[in-house]
Amino acid sequence: MNLDKTLLKKRIAVASRRIPADTVIKNARIIDVFNLEIIEGDIAIADGMFVGVGEFDGKQIIDAENRYVCPSFIDAHVHIESSMVTPAEFSKVVLPHGVTTIITDPHEIANVSGEDGINFMLENSEDLPLDVFFMLPSCVPATSVENSGAKLSASDLEPFYRHKRVLGLAEVMDYPSLLAADDQLVDKIVMTSAHTGHIDGHLAGLDTDAINIYKAAGVRTDHECNTVEDARERLRRGMYLLIREGSVAKDLESLIPVVNHHNARRCLFCTDDKHLDDLILEGSIDHNVRSAIRYGLDPLIAIQMASLNAAECYGFRQKGAIAPGYEADFLLLDELDSIDIKEVYKSGKLVARDGEYVGSLVKKEDPGQNLLDTVKVPGLEKKDLQITIGKNGLANIIGIIPNQLTTIHLQESVVADNGVFVPSSKKDQQKLVVVERHKNTGNIGLGIVKGFGFKNGAIATTIAHDSHNIVAMGTNDEDLLMAVQSLDEMNGGLVIIRNSEVLASLSLPIAGLMSDQGFRSIATGLLQLKQGLADLGFNGEFNPFLTLSFLTLPVIPALKLTDLGLFDVKAFQHIDVSL
Repeated sequence: MNLDKTLLKKRIAVASRRIPADTVIKNARIIDVFNLEIIEGDIAIADGMFVGVGEFDGKQIIDAENRYVCPSFIDAHVHIESSMVTPAEFSKVVLPHGVTTIITDPHEIANVSGEDGINFMLENSEDLPLDVFFMLPSCVPATSVENSGAKLSASDLEPFYRHKRVLGLAEVMDYPSLLAADDQLVDKIVMTSAHTGHIDGHLAGLDTDAINIYKAAGVRTDHECNTVEDARERLRRGMYLLIREGSVAKDLESLIPVVNHHNARRCLFCTDDKHLDDLILEGSIDHNVRSAIRYGLDPLIAIQMASLNAAECYGFRQKGAIAPGYEADFLLLDELDSIDIKEVYKSGKLVARDGEYVGSLVKKEDPGQNLLDTVKVPGLEKKDLQITIGKNGLANIIGIIPNQLTTIHLQESVVADNGVFVPSSKKDQQKLVVVERHKNTGNIGLGIVKGFGFKNGAIATTIAHDSHNIVAMGTNDEDLLMAVQSLDEMNGGLVIIRNSEVLASLSLPIAGLMSDQGFRSIATGLLQLKQGLADLGFNGEFNPFLTLSFLTLPVIPALKLTDLGLFDVKAFQHIDVSL
């Protein structure tokens, strides 16, 4: 926040009680995140900043009615695109959940539309009641083992550092390139070090040697832990631990035991990837805080992690606390343990009450045509989807783990007809297809997946991390072909097919990732998709679309599928489906 001489004099005058504050909060129980205690007193606000705690008069009085006054929350790592709404609409969803600041990585749209995608996210998040800061995508394309829609070098990214809301370099996920000190990645790290020095990590499934390498390269954070020992090793080496609770990756319950009074200041929360319906029903960082308390963490430590710790990790010197010199971003809580949010304030202004956004009207211009025409698929035939199986009838199969990003490398016998794989509901073995959709290359990756439990039909989406090609899973080739064709016609989205007919669909025309509609409309569309899945007979306790979207991510073990074929992450090479 800019400070001029007039503003400074006013704040000093209010703090010294020579003039009344713009706003004073009275009858409050103040959460002190520095000493982890609850204090009482008036809170003075001037020009959107806290300027004093004590006894104050103000032009406007907020009667807290003995509620808790809590610093608002910060999401330390989130991909807005995963919510399927634009930043402007995203703000209306998370503000009622107490989140007033996020650090986002536009990695998803950048892999589709490059610099145009990043510019769209920056422009659409301008002048919102939500503070949206950016980490620049480090890996576009994510790896060399798949095809995405763009390629961003250090020279492409450097101009973005002129933007005041760009903080650093986002999750460095290409460990082989880091290990090899690849010039392209090293250039990005050196460039970032010259500007801000903030570099996020992505150490999924990596050992302590890898932690040493990442830390030596200046990487400061990791959000890919899912065991206490992994988390402890990162903390030992001076990393910040981002405890993630998203829609697929739910690591909080397993990681909270690592947090104690000695190391809590190095721990914070993130959502990473969270679907819109989960954000609406469950919440954002408030859900992380609430869950951490339920699993036994001191409520004040949980709040400190969601506010002050996140602020300090990313260099926000005026965020994260109820204290003079900090931005007046705060919550009124009815209950502490349940994080029952009554009201949300941004810069001293009310933006949400009783779970509803009440801030100013947010209207943004439509994206350019280049972001609305990103699905280019050649005509496909059934022969294009054939998987040849050897005489022994054995195949490498992707085994899903519900609510996890990691998969299992299975080797099982499959059903084959004249040497061609046939999906089997009895064996729970379905066909998985990835179709390159950015440059009309005709690349098609084919594989077998186990664990969805589908008896009929097919599902498909253009949300396929991180290159976001079309990914489809189904019980038969006819429905799979129809699913791919439907996504092509709607310029991206999600679709459910049964008997070559569309059961339900949701159009996501902005880069095939986000809707140009309001969040309530998208929430309705997601409910229709849920009903469509029920009509197919799906009864699993996980989101099949989200699970499907991560089966293409070739940086998280064990087996994944790209447009170039089945990929063994540990060996970091493509392998044949047939054994």
